[in-house]
Amino acid sequence: MSYFYDASQRTPRENIPGVALRTFWGEKMLLTLIDLAPGAVIPPHSHPHEQVGTLVAGEMEMTVGDETRTVAAGVIYVVPGDVVHSVRVGPAGAQAVEVFAPVREEYKFPD
Repeated sequence: MSYFYDASQRTPRENIPGVALRTFWGEKMLLTLIDLAPGAVIPPHSHPHEQVGTLVAGEMEMTVGDETRTVAAGVIYVVPGDVVHSVRVGPAGAQAVEVFAPVREEYKFPD
């Protein structure tokens, strides 16, 4: 088992149109590198996992519960488990890093 990964060698998986994920996981958490196409929409949804993320590039409008904010690079967001949230990506697209706990089994994409 290796403890180090080259993210550029992980094949992105599009889980919804315009949203490509590269995932890495341990026993209790999963990290996702996300490329978001310009104008992509992640519809309202919830899951039991806690989710913490930050944008590293671009801009998006994010709604968590009843709060909506414009999120830009450097902003950190926290989504508690089972809280409805959604995203609308800006015209330049965006890149994000997110961590889920516990591991989202459906995001364990083999190479």
